[in-house]
Amino acid sequence: MAKWFDRESERLATVVRLSEATREVRLKLIDEYRMRSEAAFAPETLRNYRLIIRLFADWCAGEGYSAEPPVDPATIAAYVDHLGGRLRSTTIETRLWAISELHRAAFMPNPCRHRLVELAVKGVKRKFGASIRQANPLGKKDILEVIRSLGSSRLELRDKATLWIATDSWCRASEIVALRVHDLLRQDDGSSLLFLARSKTDPFGEGAYAYLSEAGTEAVLRWIEIAGLKEADPILTKHQRNAHVGPLDPATISRIIKRCTGREDVSAHSTRIGGVHDAFRIGCDLSSIMIAGRWTSPEMPARYGRRILASQSAAAKVSAAFAHTDKSNKCSEADPLHREP
Repeated sequence: MAKWFDRESERLATVVRLSEATREVRLKLIDEYRMRSEAAFAPETLRNYRLIIRLFADWCAGEGYSAEPPVDPATIAAYVDHLGGRLRSTTIETRLWAISELHRAAFMPNPCRHRLVELAVKGVKRKFGASIRQANPLGKKDILEVIRSLGSSRLELRDKATLWIATDSWCRASEIVALRVHDLLRQDDGSSLLFLARSKTDPFGEGAYAYLSEAGTEAVLRWIEIAGLKEADPILTKHQRNAHVGPLDPATISRIIKRCTGREDVSAHSTRIGGVHDAFRIGCDLSSIMIAGRWTSPEMPARYGRRILASQSAAAKVSAAFAHTDKSNKCSEADPLHREP
């Protein structure tokens, strides 16, 4: 009979074997793990990991604990208690991921799986909540009004192209700034497809496509022509005439949207959420929304659209139906010819 593979048991067995290995063997494995991590993780992930470990070490030093693995589960539970109310639960879980990775890199048991830590996380969620902050939506109507208000300067032409890409494609800021001129694929009806070579949910570069409308394509082509961009150049660059041609920082997309809309409560993610809201309003099904936003599970689009879905729920429809009946009854009662039987 085939043996059932248990990842956690296999990991613990590996840890036991390594505990019996010589120091030289352990150090060699740790160095190899570090080298492979550099290739396996995105640069931003590695930066966040190092920052989190530094913050954790600083807290341990201030509280009289040791941050060197193996860290006592009670220490990590106390750290979770300290973070409760200061950080959102999702951020706390990211901190725990980094501490777990610290132990995996040293080939030691993961203390974050200890029941004390699990209970500490549950306690923080129960006390402070586990809600996820969501950017305010910017739907198609909002963006079109902004685009119509823009003129024809180099800055405004670049901003128009940015807004069209954001509202049509539902791309993340990191995906938008990575687009190159040769990623714009024209279609017979005047619209285009944007080829996304890599993204947050596609770290290995399988590739995906996003939609760009006919009007959006015209705006992007106009900017490419004005900026004199070549095939391998990024579509969105600095607007100055003699500026170096290079990709924008992802944070710049949020700054463009804030400046163009005159709002500080929106970001590059607002058009992605707004697109989901628009789609639910006009009756698009969840599967087509997942395709448009390139989600691999329904969790995020359903979460983005929960406000709209609540207003379209059975409870809302029943209330609307009975409100219509109630209004008819009130009209009858207001009729001077209406008489009680």
